[in-house]
Amino acid sequence: MANTEVSVFAQDCDLRYAWVYNAGESWLALAVEGMADRDILPVGAAERSEKLKQNVIDTRKPARFELSTIKGASVRWFDIRIDVDENEAGDVCGIIGTSVEITEQKRREDTLKTLLRELSHRSKNLLAIIQSLASQTARHSVTVPEFLVRFRGRIQSLASSQDIVTDADWRGADLMSLVRMQVERYAPDGMDQIVVDALDVYLSPTASLHVGLALHELAVNAASYGSLSVPGGSVSIRASFDWRGDDQVIVFVWQERNGPRVRLERDPRFGTSTLERIVPNAVGGEARLEYLPDGIRYTLVIPAAQYEITSNGRRDSA
Repeated sequence: MANTEVSVFAQDCDLRYAWVYNAGESWLALAVEGMADRDILPVGAAERSEKLKQNVIDTRKPARFELSTIKGASVRWFDIRIDVDENEAGDVCGIIGTSVEITEQKRREDTLKTLLRELSHRSKNLLAIIQSLASQTARHSVTVPEFLVRFRGRIQSLASSQDIVTDADWRGADLMSLVRMQVERYAPDGMDQIVVDALDVYLSPTASLHVGLALHELAVNAASYGSLSVPGGSVSIRASFDWRGDDQVIVFVWQERNGPRVRLERDPRFGTSTLERIVPNAVGGEARLEYLPDGIRYTLVIPAAQYEITSNGRRDSA
């Protein structure tokens, strides 16, 4: 037993300690013969412990409970099991108990509960996003096949962004990785057509999903009708810091160049609702979609609550 974390103790019928074995650095380390729980434990814990032990003596039924103690700034947990101690005549002469530290187990349980709550919260958010996308896609689709193609593309965009978030332990998504994941597949020449001047930041999980969705809408439109649909066309993606009052924000700009001349009338099938309403509302920012002659420009302001700076540098790609 000396090589284990199990402590064994005995108390008489007055619940005073008779002996303690292998106390180590546990809560029993201070217990000496003649002491009671009130001498080594806080008042609340001592009262609860003594009440349970007295019930074991009165009923002769074993009991089990968990005990928490504070050491410095940390909380330690112990699993306590107690049973009656009888003499040769069968009379109760006290109790015998064991104590095992379960602090790491409790921490794992708390971490698991936190993760499950977070998973439930994110699942509900994701379902709300999907429901909104389904309604918006159906509203601007003429046929069922058209709806299926566009809706599948948007769901795949969410799935890709979620993969990045999950790989980062739900911390969020690196902005550059998000750009590559959502845009590169729609450019005929890959990233050779994309000029990126990105900040070295992590977007929050919420911002990651919605900025990824915005990038998907912009990339699909550019590949179908914009600058990525013709040779020599290009897209500039720039993210920079700016100030809105006392708050530092990210100003994200998508600018198409050398593409077909943009028509002033808007195609309702293009995800303008997603870009101008859903995405900025989700991140708590603002957005502007401009139909310029040389190509579409989309500006999204992302507030400080939705990103984390990982370094002072920038990440450039051409």
